[in-house]
Amino acid sequence: MERRINEALVHYVERGTGVPLVALHGAGVDHREVEAAIEAIVPGTGYRRIYPDLPGMGLSTTGGLTCNDDVVSLLGDFIHSLGAGPVMLVGHSYGAYLARGVAAQRPDTVLGLALLCPVAERSRHVPDHGVVRQDADVYDELERAQWAGFDEYFVVRTAATARRYRDHVVPGTTLVDEEALGRIFAGWTVDVASSAFSGPTLIVAGRRDSVVGYADVAELLERYPHATLAVVEDVGHALMHERPELLAALFGDWLDRLDHSSRQN
Repeated sequence: MERRINEALVHYVERGTGVPLVALHGAGVDHREVEAAIEAIVPGTGYRRIYPDLPGMGLSTTGGLTCNDDVVSLLGDFIHSLGAGPVMLVGHSYGAYLARGVAAQRPDTVLGLALLCPVAERSRHVPDHGVVRQDADVYDELERAQWAGFDEYFVVRTAATARRYRDHVVPGTTLVDEEALGRIFAGWTVDVASSAFSGPTLIVAGRRDSVVGYADVAELLERYPHATLAVVEDVGHALMHERPELLAALFGDWLDRLDHSSRQN
């Protein structure tokens, strides 16, 4: 499916019916990575799951976009175009940064936020990349050319995480418009506002995340007064693939809090 938002074309996949949930993937991939992670943990009924390709990735284009704030505005318009009212908004990595921008600039469009390994304006206190677990047969699932990318991303290296990488991460890496992303990322800073977002929020970080770290996420609690914060040991930036069962429990609690909040309003 696709929608034209001003000069850009947004490609997306939609599944199910019910309360709308929009999930934003990270940089350098497409919707298939976050789709695989969320489909594994969200209930199969009661939720309309929407997975867009972010501009310059997958099949989405970048016409008229010059910075990340432009991308945030585009996403706000895309959510409005769905005609479903406010949405639950999930973001992984770069997608979490954009999700924070949407919630700050258009709080009326967001019921709640789930921020997974969230990238910010800058990352501090980032640990070194190190292996937590590596099974002897893990590379049997991968082509030789995929080994380096897998090693760079995952700290838990098992047959299951290798298949996740091969099937849901690698395909999107071939559909990146590097020139367009360079232009957009040159205007990196997103206006996440100084006021608090009052909706139910989930923030999850990996203690071994060598991309964004975990120490800075505690500062986000000041911006999100109704947030659950979890720092998970022995996982990295690929947390949603490395500990899906734990993420499912945290995600389920977030969905319960959203349901309770909607019943009160």
